[in-house]
Amino acid sequence: MTEQKIQFKKIKELEQQGYYVIKLTTTNKNGIPDLLAIPPNSDVLFVEVKKPNGKLSKLQEYRLKELKKHGIKTEVYRG
Repeated sequence: MTEQKIQFKKIKELEQQGYYVIKLTTTNKNGIPDLLAIPPNSDVLFVEVKKPNGKLSKLQEYRLKELKKHGIKTEVYRG
């Protein structure tokens, strides 16, 4: 079984347990694990950064709603 298939299997297992799972592909920290599994109603904060007049894409809006549905705090920061 390939690593990709193993990851997919683990993602499905975690999601069935109620976690919001993100597969990390690029981060600002070397050696970060492949998956981020966030339990419901955690204190994690996801921040979308925009220019003062920047607009959210439809996908960004969807993801923010999806995170909120899982009880995860989100914000849009306009610098």
